[in-house]
Amino acid sequence: MEPKQLTLVFADSPPGGERAVRADALARATQLLRTARAKRLRDSGVDVADESQLMDQIADRYNLLAALDRVVGNRGAPGPDRQSVEEVLLHRDQLLPKLQAALLSGEYQPGDVRRVWIPKPDGSQRGLGIPNVVDRWVQQAVYQILSPLYEPTFHNSSHGFRPERGSQTAIAEAQRHVSEGRTVVVDIDLAKFFDRVNHQRLLSRLGQRIKDWRVLKLIGRMLRAKVVMPDGTRVSTEEGTPQGGPLSPLLSNIVLDELDRELERRGLRFVRYADDCNIYVRSQRAGERVFRSIQRYLRECLRLQVNEEKSRVTNPRETHFLGFRLIPSEDGETRIGLSVRTQQRLAQKIVGLTPRNWVGSVEECMRRINSYLQGWMGYFRICTQQEASRLHGYDAHIRRRLRAIIVRQKKRARHLYRHLCRRNVGRKSAAKAAFSQRGVWHKSVSYGMHKAYPNAWFAERLVSLEALWLKFNPPPKPAQTQKLLFGESE
Repeated sequence: MEPKQLTLVFADSPPGGERAVRADALARATQLLRTARAKRLRDSGVDVADESQLMDQIADRYNLLAALDRVVGNRGAPGPDRQSVEEVLLHRDQLLPKLQAALLSGEYQPGDVRRVWIPKPDGSQRGLGIPNVVDRWVQQAVYQILSPLYEPTFHNSSHGFRPERGSQTAIAEAQRHVSEGRTVVVDIDLAKFFDRVNHQRLLSRLGQRIKDWRVLKLIGRMLRAKVVMPDGTRVSTEEGTPQGGPLSPLLSNIVLDELDRELERRGLRFVRYADDCNIYVRSQRAGERVFRSIQRYLRECLRLQVNEEKSRVTNPRETHFLGFRLIPSEDGETRIGLSVRTQQRLAQKIVGLTPRNWVGSVEECMRRINSYLQGWMGYFRICTQQEASRLHGYDAHIRRRLRAIIVRQKKRARHLYRHLCRRNVGRKSAAKAAFSQRGVWHKSVSYGMHKAYPNAWFAERLVSLEALWLKFNPPPKPAQTQKLLFGESE
């Protein structure tokens, strides 16, 4: 029987009070998913050893509801069918039995994948695939069953898209390798990895563990799903994994686990995060030899290409790995700092958040800055103290750009003069700042502007990178010395 894509037939919206009814229905549906997810977590010890019956576990009601809860939590844009996450959530009772039947019979057919181009900092574009919401639901359900099966087998030096691991654990391991004297880095970047994964090799490797033909057939269909380009053209997929679906990270780790085992077999120390891999050796000569050998292995065995422009043999100071660089010191410690590329991106983002032609209120501009800086520091908080001292300069630069916005928004010198006087700036200082023949940038650093808008004023309203770093990395408390109490002799 020719498989058919699951058809979404939605009931008409209830008449009268549509918004209230819809909101109430969404709330009830979300609560049901939370209950299903909690039950699945309690029953997480479900036996997955029978690898010939994995589809039964994938199609389990509570597994599917827990998967839908995850998809709803991730939100995301609609796929080519234009059905939103909310629509699927509201009609889950209609979809669930159909989905279970299609999965168990092996007849489920994924829909197309919508292609979206994401600009990269180097000017190129990254292709992102957005499956339909129902397809993301199925991928998440497959992931929840396959991840416990494969996760224990992955190498400890693989940190990307894994539970309890991430960029911080990757940098910590890299720091340890550099501190041990491996101060030459073989920086390997795979060219368009997600677009060049060989389907046959991937399915063959999956077949070594998965004995349920329905699961292998389903994954094969997901890999071969056609891509809808921005102009509406449907393109066949001969290789690659659709980057953007919940299952793609797991499949990428399964593919690159072969590389991890090969590096381990050769006795090399490495850290891998998705398709970025750094190998740490003790000499330049060893690094060049390893680079040539691994490049040949990737090309001939895994059928993957190394990005020649981004891959090189270098030292940790010049490496951009997950936004960081490692700086060895003479005392044997290795500092963690921002890479040059990260510093450039931060400077560009600050300029973008504080444009000279900003027409909104300064408070709104600061809210945008605060939102970005809090998320930025949440990622880069692992910088060591010596490197974090550079953050003070970024804070000062942001304050100056905000002062420049205030100056420009006053437009005329007399308006700025009156404004400064109202902010308790002396007339002489206000006049010197407002009527200066220099430009806005010079006026922003004048005494009058600093008097009107001191650092303390910004501290109450603006996030400080330096203060955020200290919040995440509080100084150790001084050791309490024992006090000897001598009583007075009677």
